[in-house]
Amino acid sequence: MNMYMQKAKENADKGISKHEGGPFGAVIVDKEGNIIANGNNKVLKDKDPTAHAEIVAIREACKVLNTNDLSGYTLYTSCEPCPMCLSAIIWANIKQVYFGCTRKDAANIGFRDDDIYEFIKGNNNLIYLEEMDRENCIQTMEQYKKDNGIIY
Repeated sequence: MNMYMQKAKENADKGISKHEGGPFGAVIVDKEGNIIANGNNKVLKDKDPTAHAEIVAIREACKVLNTNDLSGYTLYTSCEPCPMCLSAIIWANIKQVYFGCTRKDAANIGFRDDDIYEFIKGNNNLIYLEEMDRENCIQTMEQYKKDNGIIY
């Protein structure tokens, strides 16, 4: 077994033994092979639905490195990232991701990633979503652009 995937699995095992969240773990590794951050699912512990293993690891890596840009780093995760985690990975500029279990494996034990994938495809049966008050809200975006706000 790959040593980084082994560590991701150990993070998952640790998290479930402590009842912190689901069976998911992750690590972020630099180009030299050093583990920069560890993560395990902490949804239950933190009462935070965004505290997935990958996001916990991304948050930790960003703190350790004092940056929001993880270009050049690699993520190992015990399960295929959900759509939220994929988005966080993309926003963090991580270009290499290795995963153990698949999203189908997660679905087989009751996790509902497929509902979100269906939503992304345009099959919205999850939430009510409607644009509102754009004419007022767009002013904030225009001001940010005018002020040369940082685009990340």
